Amino acid sequence: MERRNGMRKNDEYRNTSQTICLILSRSGINISILWNYCDHRGTKIFLNIINMTLPFPLVSLCLKVRFSYMRMKYLFFSWLGVFIGSWIIYVQYSSYTELCRGHDCKKIICDKYKSGVIDGSACSSLCTRQTLYFRKCLSTQPNNQMYLGEWGNLQGVIKCQMEEIAHIDLRTELEPRKEAILFDKPTRGTTVQKFKEMVYGLFKAKLGEQGNLPELVNLILTVADGNKDGRVSLPEAKSAWALLQLNEFLLMVILQDKEHTPKLLGFCGDLYVMEKVEYTSLFGISLPWIFELFIPFGFRRSMDQWFTPSWPRKAKIAIGLLEFVEDIFHGPYGNFLMCDMSAKNLGYNDKYDLKMLDMRKIVPEMNLKELIKDRHCESDLDCVYGSDCRTVCDQSKMKCTTEIIQPNLAKVCHLLKDYLLLGAPLEIHEELEKQLYSCIALKVSANQMEMEHSLILNNLKTLLWKKISHTDDS
Repeated sequence: MERRNGMRKNDEYRNTSQTICLILSRSGINISILWNYCDHRGTKIFLNIINMTLPFPLVSLCLKVRFSYMRMKYLFFSWLGVFIGSWIIYVQYSSYTELCRGHDCKKIICDKYKSGVIDGSACSSLCTRQTLYFRKCLSTQPNNQMYLGEWGNLQGVIKCQMEEIAHIDLRTELEPRKEAILFDKPTRGTTVQKFKEMVYGLFKAKLGEQGNLPELVNLILTVADGNKDGRVSLPEAKSAWALLQLNEFLLMVILQDKEHTPKLLGFCGDLYVMEKVEYTSLFGISLPWIFELFIPFGFRRSMDQWFTPSWPRKAKIAIGLLEFVEDIFHGPYGNFLMCDMSAKNLGYNDKYDLKMLDMRKIVPEMNLKELIKDRHCESDLDCVYGSDCRTVCDQSKMKCTTEIIQPNLAKVCHLLKDYLLLGAPLEIHEELEKQLYSCIALKVSANQMEMEHSLILNNLKTLLWKKISHTDDS
């Protein structure tokens, strides 16, 4: 009787295990169900089921399929991980080799220096004494090389042009740098007086007729004298002429005594070294590009606001930016326009004094008007230089007009609005918001724009300064 009962139980176990495996093999249900069965009936029953059914081909096939499936899934995801990782490394390497061409830049400059074509205050350190080093690559465009640099005990930023920049056509991409004509002016036999006339003519075209242009010409000759021997050699003049095609270099010379302009440390050809700014982000936090892909824009803006200095320090930085607007608005050498009003172009030092990081898109108003006046257009969208200098399209002539729509101050206030209002003291929040919106509404075409510009700018500076003047942050 007991033997018969045992055989009946074995038959039940066998039938149950066969049924489970049959269900698994036909429906694709995960074999973990078998473990659930075990949990309900006990581990001993599960082991008995496996032991008694192993001789049956159905169970063996079931387990083999399961193990084969697990192996294939593991291999697939391993291969997928290797593929994605390799692709990321390839993209990063390709981007780096395209953007970061410091070796090529140094080779071009040093070849010209060693052949006697160019000279400058940084040439010897860069090419012969090897005391000026390229460090971390900061380039965002292949034609504008930018590196952290080390020059003896000085930390700086090295900038080098890899493409022709002297003749800009807003409708086309910049053409590759042509070795045959690079550093071709002034030519051999040019006197210092003739060179001064060349520089004067260039400034007149860029800045317009200004009574003090001769002073600026003399200032340029002083800067061009790299070895400070009291005269400008032909190689030094070639370097100076190439650099004068760059708006940023011209601004650094014009504003060399201003607090918010980085100092020029040296040059060689059209390579120049400028002061390093300690903090290179006005607000926010820098993240690797792979993380940026998966962060929503709204959340990214919130993160930017979280990682900012305290409000009094933000106010001091903002005052510095307003002072810079004053420096370039109808200054001694005309008006300059900020055509890329982006936070990435602004930084500050350890005292929270604003420092400009990138001034390549700050252009003389006269120069911009000449560049854009004959530009073909079908809508106002075609009449944009950089990202922020906009004019109107004359539909009757299909040409861009030369009147800039928005002044620098309005662009700056738009950038500072969220920056200043978040965390602003309650007692000035309403007044600050009112003044910022009045500032954003400024138009170049408005009557008495210059008077309104000065009034709004001074009111903003006064409001901010009165609030922080008694704090340690000021």
